[in-house]
Amino acid sequence: MTLELSSHVLSFSKKLFLSVIVLFLVFAICFMAFQYRREKEYKIELLNTQLQNYNDRLNDFLRGKDTLNLRLLDKYVHEHTLDELRVTLIDKEGKVLYDNIEQNPLYFSNHLNREEIKEAISQGSGYSINRQSESLGGEFFYSAQYYPNTNYIIRSALPYSVSLVRHLKADSHFVWFTLIVSLVLIFIFYRFTHKLGMSITQLQQFALKADRNEPIDTDLQGAFPKNELGEISQHIIQIYRRLHQAKEDLYIEREKLITHLQISREGLGVFTHKKQEILVNNLFTQYANLISDKNLSSTEEIFSIPELQPITDFIAKNKERTISKEEKRMSIVIDKNGRIFSVDCIIFQDDSFEISINDVTQEEEQARLKKQLTQNIAHELKTPVSSIQGYLETIVNNPGLPREKINTFLERSYAQSNRLAHLLRDISVLTRMEEAPNMIETEQVNLTVMMQNILNEVALELEEKQITASNFLPHGLTVSGNASLLYSIFRNLTDNAIAYAGTGISITVRCFREDERFYYFSFSDTGIGVAPEHLSRLFERFYRVDKGRSRKLGGTGLGLAIVKNAVILHGGTIFAKNNPGGGLEFIFTLCKE
Repeated sequence: MTLELSSHVLSFSKKLFLSVIVLFLVFAICFMAFQYRREKEYKIELLNTQLQNYNDRLNDFLRGKDTLNLRLLDKYVHEHTLDELRVTLIDKEGKVLYDNIEQNPLYFSNHLNREEIKEAISQGSGYSINRQSESLGGEFFYSAQYYPNTNYIIRSALPYSVSLVRHLKADSHFVWFTLIVSLVLIFIFYRFTHKLGMSITQLQQFALKADRNEPIDTDLQGAFPKNELGEISQHIIQIYRRLHQAKEDLYIEREKLITHLQISREGLGVFTHKKQEILVNNLFTQYANLISDKNLSSTEEIFSIPELQPITDFIAKNKERTISKEEKRMSIVIDKNGRIFSVDCIIFQDDSFEISINDVTQEEEQARLKKQLTQNIAHELKTPVSSIQGYLETIVNNPGLPREKINTFLERSYAQSNRLAHLLRDISVLTRMEEAPNMIETEQVNLTVMMQNILNEVALELEEKQITASNFLPHGLTVSGNASLLYSIFRNLTDNAIAYAGTGISITVRCFREDERFYYFSFSDTGIGVAPEHLSRLFERFYRVDKGRSRKLGGTGLGLAIVKNAVILHGGTIFAKNNPGGGLEFIFTLCKE
């Protein structure tokens, strides 16, 4: 409906053209009418002046006569008259004394009521146009003049014939000239308004497309005429294009920022000075619900959480202008529901503010584990060192010890030194994996051959404990990785099974699945297994299920930790479970590349 109505509405240029043309035509018509009337009046006045001159000459003729001699008067009129001119002599009382057409004066009625006579008596002269003659019939142009010196009114008249009408008619040349000039001006103005209309129409189309966010034609800029409005329109389009490009750039940057905030590992919320949400990511909502004692239906409800009251008070102080520019940042730590959160609030110049919530539980746990690791390392190093020191001190302080006893102490010292060397080696491997994973060299490693070599290396130990080991890895199974770390994975798992699974068991290694990126491995034994409460902690450093037995067997407590870190370094995951038929099974993946 709107489109139909808009199609019937005249454009601005047509309205301007029609309104100006109407005013111009009204002016032209009024001007021509005025000029036509003025010229006609001028011709009438000119004819009246000619007749009055004739009246004056006749009066001069009568003024030299003492008495009115009609015969001499008639002779003078016939000698000096114009063609078809009618001359009438009237006294002051309106009585007709002479008429050159009707010779009998008695035939005429009193002429005081004639229009031209009235004007002549009152004003000295007068005329009447296209008046019907009461005495003779027909229409005449009358011009009368009163002469006080003779007390006569001399009236001359011409019949209102076709020739007189043409004579009194205004000249039509100026009318045609005016019409031609008007048409030329209308054409010129039409051209001007047409160009103006083109500019306005193009600018209107541009405005509509800009309002609808439609693409602007690349050739639209050249459609404007070469005038001031066209230049202004082109500048407007250039400014719009720059603004549109800036808007697109800002939109792209905004999308980048929003994407970054959504995938950020910290909860971020940006609010107006009225605490209304501007942008909040998912982690912010999750952390806020973890801190709160109830589920929040809206983000603004975080300001009612008691634990965040210091942040709320800080924002209120900013509204009261009681804090300086240097103090527009605040941080608090919240320990809630088994997690530790670091909450930061930053207030911006427009009084909007940002609240960030970081879950630092893992960092705190890592700090605790590092502290515990340091203590464990010190403890693990202290045990073999103390043993070696004790044995050697006994030997040194007792020179008379039997040779057999000395050899026993030396063998035990050697075993403890080996255990110390293995411990230092394992600590070095873990440190290298954690601190410089990108510096580890990679190559194509044949895991089938590697596993077979490991079984050959531990053949004596397997035979001693009556353990059967089966390598079901497919022929030619290769991955891209570090040969030393991949070796440590399979060797530590094998050593762990030999040391703790028991005797008379079987060990099986197989690759039970593969996809485009990963190989899926199973390393299982049929031994005694592990209690369920220990399964989740098997990969912790220095964690032992049976501490006494582990130390007796010479383990460092770092083997499975090395296995886990090496698997992670090769893009995989690992976990342990008890087999339903007995024994322990490790399920892990390794990335092909």
